[in-house]
Amino acid sequence: MHRRPGLSARLKLTLSYAGFLAVAGALLLAVVWVFLLRYVPDNSQGLLGISPNRYLLVRTFAPAAAVAMVFLLVFGLVGGWILAGRMLAPLTQITTAARTAGNGSLSHRIRMEGRQDEFRELADVFDTMLEQLESHVAEQQRFAANASHELRTPLAISRTLLDVARKDPTRDRGELIERLHAVNTRAIDLTEALLLLSRSDRGNFTPQSVDLSLIAEEAAETLLPLAEQRRITLDLTGGAAQTSGSAELLLRMVTNLVQNAIVHNLPAGGTVTVHTEAQHDTSVLRVENTGHPVPPELVPTLTEPFQRGTERVRTDEHAGVGLGLAIVHSIVRAHGGTLDFVPRPAGGLLITVRLPGTP
Repeated sequence: MHRRPGLSARLKLTLSYAGFLAVAGALLLAVVWVFLLRYVPDNSQGLLGISPNRYLLVRTFAPAAAVAMVFLLVFGLVGGWILAGRMLAPLTQITTAARTAGNGSLSHRIRMEGRQDEFRELADVFDTMLEQLESHVAEQQRFAANASHELRTPLAISRTLLDVARKDPTRDRGELIERLHAVNTRAIDLTEALLLLSRSDRGNFTPQSVDLSLIAEEAAETLLPLAEQRRITLDLTGGAAQTSGSAELLLRMVTNLVQNAIVHNLPAGGTVTVHTEAQHDTSVLRVENTGHPVPPELVPTLTEPFQRGTERVRTDEHAGVGLGLAIVHSIVRAHGGTLDFVPRPAGGLLITVRLPGTP
């Protein structure tokens, strides 16, 4: 933004400091005049002709007062310039760091030393902001690279299938169409998941009252055929849990969690439990499933895009695109909630979502 040149903050502080000293000196001289000199007799001669009078005192006092005022003004300018420089030095560091970050270097940190004050508090907040920005940018770059790789795969498969069909006209078209349909479906699912993830990250939805227990029932009803196909028992427990947010996004959140629990369960059998409850001013959703033991070092990576566990068992129908828990995490964050993962000692995972509750 183009601005007209003006006085620097240091010069403004210097002039303010010098002006304050000059006003204070003038007030002091005024006090001397009001409470001292005005009560001195204004006689041309006093006792024996040598007693001080107002005329002599004024002639003697005025030059000294003028010198003192000049001294105060010069002292205020010099001292104010030095003090303003020392006071604004931390702001210069912050400005330099901001300019460096604006040029694309997010790894720079101020790390201002000294005791706590307003400037150091601002520097600490700025360092925290840079750290979060650097992490977010790195995450976005990694996400973009992974998304490009994931989208490239179905497109490359489609091109290969079409090349094979063009070179071999006798190839079974029914098989080709089925494979192209599967690949195209996966590409569409991935694109829709990416759009949903972007939408939930922005959080641009109109909040409305939502009961997580009703959302859980709807998600369970939708995924019941998948659970029966895998011979998995799907249980719903708990009661009403009111929160505020997007019913569509919250339904996708619960659906992803329940589907994740079903697909990552034992190859045959097992249990998935969905529990909802209200705790004071918090609405809680728990999704617990049996299954293979989850390594503790894998837990922090579960919400990263395109991260898949080593023990996941999938079918072609519900192969997923590696964004299920990333979408869940984004939706929970957009609703001001928290998401916790706890590996079960006997195998499987306990996922807890806590959202702000409403009466």
